[in-house]
Amino acid sequence: MTRHFPLILTILLLAGLPAAASAEPCRDESFRGASYIVCAFNPAKEDIRIVWRDTDGRPYRTFGALAAQLQTEGETLQFAMNGGMYEEDLSPVGLHIENGKALSEADTKTIKGRPSQIPNFYKKPNGVFYLGGDRAGILVTEQFLARKPKAEYATQSGPMLVIDGAIHPAFIVKSTDLKPRDGVGVKSPSEVYFVMARGRVSFYEFARFFRDALHCDNALFLDGGTAPGIYAPELRRNDPPSHGGYGPIIAVVK
Repeated sequence: MTRHFPLILTILLLAGLPAAASAEPCRDESFRGASYIVCAFNPAKEDIRIVWRDTDGRPYRTFGALAAQLQTEGETLQFAMNGGMYEEDLSPVGLHIENGKALSEADTKTIKGRPSQIPNFYKKPNGVFYLGGDRAGILVTEQFLARKPKAEYATQSGPMLVIDGAIHPAFIVKSTDLKPRDGVGVKSPSEVYFVMARGRVSFYEFARFFRDALHCDNALFLDGGTAPGIYAPELRRNDPPSHGGYGPIIAVVK
């Protein structure tokens, strides 16, 4: 027995390595000359929420405030990302569903004009990222409203990046409009990717990353410019908001 112990111990240690490596949800990936932070989660196994206000009815504003609130409830914030666009008072632009209740209604308004004159949210089609029944999904806003899928949490944003495997038709292949961007993609109901560009990318290249590198048939832009932010302790990231605070926040809770 003693003679074989080192070998058994080695096998056990090696067997444990993949599990330990996969415990960290976030990783770096490169694609077509750009770098991205990619964080993967399974809603059937992990507690993913979309939140906005604390127990006193005030916007959380920062990831730190959300983490502190969760700590008082015996929970831990594992990951967070700004969860879509918001008004100056930090209220959501468009649909926001939390714990099965719509705290903000869907915005189906259409704004016409040149693409450069239309705010990102209204570059149709926009869409809804939702979570319900241990499943995740992304649908064009009008499809979401028509189908009424089970949604315990949801956030509306825009534009859609990838729509049933096709890149948003308004995106320009060689666009020079390069900005920091973040978004969410769904590969399957149990495979969700939250992505933040480490540098500046175009809408087209951001969409291609979701479709061609992560193989997501549907992906949704969350925000860009100075707004993107991420909370990922393993990456030592707890990004402060750039202008007053975050509105909706996507959170993974342990």
